[in-house]
Amino acid sequence: MKFIFSFILSFIFLTSTYAESPSSSKGIIATSNPHASRAAKDIIDRGGNAIDASVAVQLVLTLTEPQATGIGGGAFMLYWDESKSKLYSVDGREKAPSKVNENLFLDSDGNKKKFYPDAVVGSQSVGVPGIIKLLEETHKKFGKLPWEELFEYAINLAENGFPVSPALNSILGYLKPLKKIEPAASYYFVENSEGLKKPVPVGHILKNIEYSKTLKRLSKYGSYDFYEGETSKLIIDALNNNNKESKMSFEDLRNYQIVWREPLCRKYRSYNVCAMGPPSSGGLTMLMMLKIFENFDIRSMDPNSVEMIHLFSEVNRIAYADRAYYMGDSDFIDVPVEGLLNESYLSEREKLITLNRYSKTINHGNPPGAEEFEKNIDISKPSTSHFVIVDKEGNAVSMTSTVEGPFGSHLMAGGFILNNELTDFSMMPELNGKKIANRVEPNKRPMSSMTPTIIFKDNNLFALTGSPGGTSIINYVTKSVLGLIDWNLDPSQIVNLPHYMNRGSYTELEKNTSLENLKAGLELLGHPVKIQNKRSGLHIALKKYDGYVGGADPRKEGLVIPIN
Repeated sequence: MKFIFSFILSFIFLTSTYAESPSSSKGIIATSNPHASRAAKDIIDRGGNAIDASVAVQLVLTLTEPQATGIGGGAFMLYWDESKSKLYSVDGREKAPSKVNENLFLDSDGNKKKFYPDAVVGSQSVGVPGIIKLLEETHKKFGKLPWEELFEYAINLAENGFPVSPALNSILGYLKPLKKIEPAASYYFVENSEGLKKPVPVGHILKNIEYSKTLKRLSKYGSYDFYEGETSKLIIDALNNNNKESKMSFEDLRNYQIVWREPLCRKYRSYNVCAMGPPSSGGLTMLMMLKIFENFDIRSMDPNSVEMIHLFSEVNRIAYADRAYYMGDSDFIDVPVEGLLNESYLSEREKLITLNRYSKTINHGNPPGAEEFEKNIDISKPSTSHFVIVDKEGNAVSMTSTVEGPFGSHLMAGGFILNNELTDFSMMPELNGKKIANRVEPNKRPMSSMTPTIIFKDNNLFALTGSPGGTSIINYVTKSVLGLIDWNLDPSQIVNLPHYMNRGSYTELEKNTSLENLKAGLELLGHPVKIQNKRSGLHIALKKYDGYVGGADPRKEGLVIPIN
């Protein structure tokens, strides 16, 4: 097993390095799975564009990376239309069913439920999925190839099977409740000679006939099938057949709509960095950090030094403290975007930083225009998937998608996993007599950390980046922006940087990296330090020479393919 995993990581590294040779390509594809990257390349070769390719990628990832993403979940997309020189921001985030209330994750005594498995596993955690509607609406507006043609690769793969990857096998190994929930249990596990259920082994050819049937319906009837047709019936049946009360109705599915939102953009040095606004906290939190970093000479700092880790951690703590109090679905609360990015406000927050000492306490601030809320109770887990595509015409997609999880709610319908996105809401609706901005409410979208990002230089496309990883996503992506702009690194160098961050309680250093040697030095500055595994999945594209180069995170199983 260890040999196979090492081989795959070596292959990924070599692929991303090859893609960054001086003879850069007209476009680039970087996804978390080789089949998904090849599906995108197939679409581009047929004359499709970045939006067409994105549809093919997501349909394949639903099959090959079910632990992280799928059409039973939601997504955020940034799309750059080269011909119009216009950036679009598309919200396909899941919504809470209309019958939920703010006490969804409280037990009969008013205490929050145990996150896993009580809150996560089962129908009560499932939000109304948004990915199919997002893919269809963006394809209608920007796509070139026929809708049905975009499904062919995924249908063939579902019917003929794909080899189980080390990552899929590994995650299945520690999800005990999944072994007991059908049809996932029979699909993802096999019985050994002793009658014990074991994960499908690495290399096993896994077929998904139910998913191929779903894809054929979707290819013919579009989102109607998912939200009102046969697939909608399969979804509701799966929810109602679970032993926990389902809140979702056919009406919830039928009423789901994506939202075309304004991209959230700010200058960082001479670059324009654009990301998702609320209900994602990712872009806003990242831009807060970048505006503070702008006042420091990041270029002169070694990315893997005590000096840089200390500064990064302190800036993290400032931004995450505000994130916990003021961010959520802007259709339900007044998120103080301008106040949080106000230069005077950030200058005051920056004064909390001492370069030779860990600040004992960093509390949330009081940004202009903010409502008074209590702290979000966030215990979501790292998962999700991200990809970037730049086509031959210069159109570009940075998209992050998720079923939360791993393996979402553990429920399956039509061959795909249903999300557990409602656990991204605060587990508690209020504290100390004050409401929490990210509390559960009917038809509300839970706050997200997904941070698909596109960077521009002189109004021209410069780079795309994004990552999975739960609440760590924001830090992974922020550091990748520093790598692209301040450290002048290529994507393959950036994705191989070891990770560090501080989300409020302690400074995290990535396990089995050179950063472990810096623990003592950080502790001398007062840092509480933990050595941890970090599950990023950065996929990055960079304009270089006369074309593009890309990088795929070696912690995942991705593949970079140049487009010539």
